[in-house]
Amino acid sequence: MQNLVSQIKEQIAVFTENADQQVEKNNKAAGTRARKAALELSKLLKDFRKASVEAAKAK
Repeated sequence: MQNLVSQIKEQIAVFTENADQQVEKNNKAAGTRARKAALELSKLLKDFRKASVEAAKAK
């Protein structure tokens, strides 16, 4: 689960950096990267939710 949290933090950083570049500098390529990071982030968050629910049930 720790690995999953690390991956989520990494994707948040990627998304934030690229979204800022898109908004501030009108960088279209950064917008594409931000959308890709957002999609990956949504998958990771779903995996986190599943793992979290399983961990709560185990206790």
